[in-house]
Amino acid sequence: MTYEHIAFEIHEGVATVTLNRPDKLNAWTRLMEREVRDAMEQSEQDDAVRVIILTGSGRGFCAGADMDLLSGIEDGSEKREPGAVYGTRPYNVAVPADYQTQYSYFPSLSKPVIAAINGPAAGLGMVVSLYCDMRFASRDAIFMTAFAKRGLIAEHGISWMLPRLIGHSAALDLLLSSRKVTAEEALQLGLVNQVHEADSLLPAVQAYAKDLATNVSPRSMAVMKRQVYNAQFQSLNEAVAIGNEEMLKSFSSEDFKEGVAHFVEKRAPNFSGR
Repeated sequence: MTYEHIAFEIHEGVATVTLNRPDKLNAWTRLMEREVRDAMEQSEQDDAVRVIILTGSGRGFCAGADMDLLSGIEDGSEKREPGAVYGTRPYNVAVPADYQTQYSYFPSLSKPVIAAINGPAAGLGMVVSLYCDMRFASRDAIFMTAFAKRGLIAEHGISWMLPRLIGHSAALDLLLSSRKVTAEEALQLGLVNQVHEADSLLPAVQAYAKDLATNVSPRSMAVMKRQVYNAQFQSLNEAVAIGNEEMLKSFSSEDFKEGVAHFVEKRAPNFSGR
């Protein structure tokens, strides 16, 4: 597929999806939405891909919904389907349907999705970043919910996800005020995992992703990711029971055998993901 609003490449086990409308600060369009989904599906289905990076071109990550899209909603020409499930099938039937909707589907991918936030992430751009598994930010990054200043509300599940990342009170602060949050404050809040200088952000994310792709069991990553997201809907007893069951399954996996073998033989691992 030829893309117009994103760039997509795969290198050494890492797929990189780049929002590619730099002149518009990568403002989100319906075409971009479909292209991102297609690239994510390709990455999920490709056994050679073990980690996915989502980033933006130019000086922004994503400035939110394109104003033409918002104008279309206002005049009724843009039809919206709140909570619509896009795609023909769920990625992972072992995770709740909550993670299969229009923007919440990244957690249903079996592979880690890392956001490399290189600049402003506002409104829908911030929502998309929250559904990534981890967020690494440039010192130039700015976070802003924006909804309240547009006469809108906490959309696309951000009212559920944001408090789980930074807490109830801090989430309300960011939502109600729509104020700008710097990368340093985002780090203090727990909104991002790491902060880097602008020119070293993508190399740092790529190095982290390559380490996962090279040295970590794909099977382990997929199971642990599923465990963490499913635990949001489980009791402690359920999480313990599932963990015990998954550990027994791990003992009979090829990746467990390889994990022991490469450690004993003092060599680089060669995990199969099975």
